[in-house]
Amino acid sequence: MDQEKVLKEFEKAGALLRGHFILSSGLHSPVFLQKARVFMNPARTSKLCKALAKKIAEEVDGPVDAIVSPAVGGIIPGYETARHMKVPAMYVERENGEFVLRRGFELKKGMRVVMVEDIVTTGLSSRECIASIRNTGARVVAAACLIDRSGGKAKVGVKLISLAKIAIPAYPADKLPKELAAMPAVKPGSRHLA
Repeated sequence: MDQEKVLKEFEKAGALLRGHFILSSGLHSPVFLQKARVFMNPARTSKLCKALAKKIAEEVDGPVDAIVSPAVGGIIPGYETARHMKVPAMYVERENGEFVLRRGFELKKGMRVVMVEDIVTTGLSSRECIASIRNTGARVVAAACLIDRSGGKAKVGVKLISLAKIAIPAYPADKLPKELAAMPAVKPGSRHLA
């Protein structure tokens, strides 16, 4: 599935929004990818994650033993990608501010893991998830996401495989362009929900 088709799936789902948004990273952007609108459609989600699973299989040398994702946003794409790859799906959750495996999830030393995210902007959640995986002794062989909105600039510490790589601007709150500063900001993400 090429980049244009991936973005078309987001558009068809009503998930490509324009306005003034505060991202989970704290940055501000004129574009928000509301992946929940994509994930509410099982067929669309399956189609995208099947394409991601195929791309991971093509780009990772050797087997993949498990997929691990950061909660909350990565759970659905991680599960669906793992389903297509026929490997276990797990996720990390925050406990005392740090990502950890819970709920009986376990990685053994040396397991080959791919970290799967939904959307990557700065790569912060990905880096935190990867650190958590490494703390178990497992080996992170790659990271993957549906959309890399950094245009390839986000560094996560391992190879980042994405279905689409687009450069969507994101700004610190004190460096907003005039047109963005003139609009009220909406915070649609989930990172800081109570």
